[in-house]
Amino acid sequence: MTGAGADASPSLNTGEIGVVTTMSMAQHRRRVAAATVDALAWGFGVLLAVALRFEFGMSLRGWIATILLALVAAGIHVAAGYFTKLYRGRYTYGSFDEVRLLGTVVLGITLILGFVVIGGGSLIGLPRATMFLAAPFVLLMMFGVRYMARLVLDRSRKPAEDAEPVVIIGAGYIADKLLHHIQTDPTSPIRPVGLLDDDPAKRNLVLRGVPVLGRTSQVADVVKRTGATRVVIAIGQADSVMLRKISDRASKAGASVAITPSLGAMMSGEQSPTDVRDISIEDLIGRHPVDTNVELIAGYITGKRVLVTGAGGSIGSELCRQLSKFGPAELIMLDRDETGLQIAQLGTSGHGLLDTDDVVLANIRDVEVINGIFDTRRPEVVFHAAALKHLPMLEQYPDEAWKTNVLGTLNVLTAAMRVGVTHFVNISTDKAANPTSVLGHSKRVAEKLTAWAGEQTGLNYVSVRFGNVIGSRGSMLPTFQTLIREGKPITVTHPEATRYFMTIPEACQLVIQAGGIGRAGEVLILDMGEPVSILEVAKRMIAMSGKNIEIRFTGLRPGEKLHEELVGQRENLERPFHPKVSHTRADPISPDRLDKDGWKARMYAEPRNNDTAIIEPLNLQKADKA
Repeated sequence: MTGAGADASPSLNTGEIGVVTTMSMAQHRRRVAAATVDALAWGFGVLLAVALRFEFGMSLRGWIATILLALVAAGIHVAAGYFTKLYRGRYTYGSFDEVRLLGTVVLGITLILGFVVIGGGSLIGLPRATMFLAAPFVLLMMFGVRYMARLVLDRSRKPAEDAEPVVIIGAGYIADKLLHHIQTDPTSPIRPVGLLDDDPAKRNLVLRGVPVLGRTSQVADVVKRTGATRVVIAIGQADSVMLRKISDRASKAGASVAITPSLGAMMSGEQSPTDVRDISIEDLIGRHPVDTNVELIAGYITGKRVLVTGAGGSIGSELCRQLSKFGPAELIMLDRDETGLQIAQLGTSGHGLLDTDDVVLANIRDVEVINGIFDTRRPEVVFHAAALKHLPMLEQYPDEAWKTNVLGTLNVLTAAMRVGVTHFVNISTDKAANPTSVLGHSKRVAEKLTAWAGEQTGLNYVSVRFGNVIGSRGSMLPTFQTLIREGKPITVTHPEATRYFMTIPEACQLVIQAGGIGRAGEVLILDMGEPVSILEVAKRMIAMSGKNIEIRFTGLRPGEKLHEELVGQRENLERPFHPKVSHTRADPISPDRLDKDGWKARMYAEPRNNDTAIIEPLNLQKADKA
């Protein structure tokens, strides 16, 4: 038959029909076999219960009654199983869900037939407790058969012997989930040969057939003993210090290192336990995010009109993505970079069409435009992330820092105050603490202006200060990665230089937290942990690349610190709400006291680093000895 109707109908070729039919027949046979096993379990259980009761010395009448009772029980069970879809593919064979339903069916049949036998058992020669004696034997056989089937199935699904042998660090929830996926996947590229965990209670644990072989400090020994070529870290709360120790020990033993997704990523469904990836430099120098309880304090965002300046930047775009999860009535993303706005819109709306009013192309330097946007859109919450941030560039062009970081911040603040913004968060930097650079000084003035606005309004106008953000545009890590990829020397200012690091998501968590717990005029500072050596980062990145890359020391640039600071000399800290978040206060400065010439004069009058001496270049071998 031909025609449009025939062409439009979906069809299967002969081979596909054969495959589908074969699969259906195999499933049907398995379900019939399961029902048969359960029916035989009733026969076995009832006969054994009665036989043991009478020590196999029953009369013919008793045996006949027993067989009839077993048949009735088996028939009812099969019917009940069909009615509850137990034998129609409702649950995976041998799963906990199937076993629970199976137990419910057996219990129901035991109670029903048990009371029947109690009422008339003596008339037919059966003990009154027959069904209650039979039930444990029935369940034992049903569960036992399923357990053996699962063992056979699991053995057939285990990874092949030629899969890469791995040692898994951790024997907790994440490791259990990872093992479950690996041990039931015959195509898995990795094969677990042992676990390591520091919990003494797990010393003798065997998890899904894989034993705990020691503590994490024994990585090198266990790798050599088992022949493992890879170490997989499956610890949800592993910080950078632990990761560096494990990575170093594994590397010395010749094993590569991988890491599982975080517990939060797995619980949210963003990643699965098998999304194992090679450990990165971000893992080794970053920190485990502080528990800022964002969900508990983000109520000031839900249902409110929220505006983010600098929304196209690394911090701004991630901030918009996180804010969108809390259900703001409107999320307004403002930036002068149209490409950055497209990236931000992709993260919040899933498209980058740039044809909706959630994206606003504007420059915070333009006071009339900013005032017009605030008057029209009437935001209630503002996150001010727009700024110029590159220290050496602003050293050359200090006027640009003044125009954007000082006057631009003032434009946003005054517009926010005029329309009644209740929560204002100014994103600052650790360079504002005891500033020695144009960047630090300009951001310090921005903090003082925000403190003034908080003093004037009595509302939550606060600043939040943190260190270097891993992976932000133009930051150290992407620069090093580019140089290594191109085979060019890595430039480091000083062999003793250190910096604080945090991840972009963690930085944004702090920013959101600040809006909820910050008080008028405060500066919030996150506990950044221990500073990290820049030279150590460079050497690790080179080692991970496998290339022989030269390291060159250029000397500290003007205005640059050898070691960054988070707290100013005259600042007093308190931690009223969170053990990892400190509060201090900035000295307020009113707009009428702003004086660019005086600002520049004071800034250059203060001690500033001018150590531009060039230190001899180092290649990788020399750097290892540094």
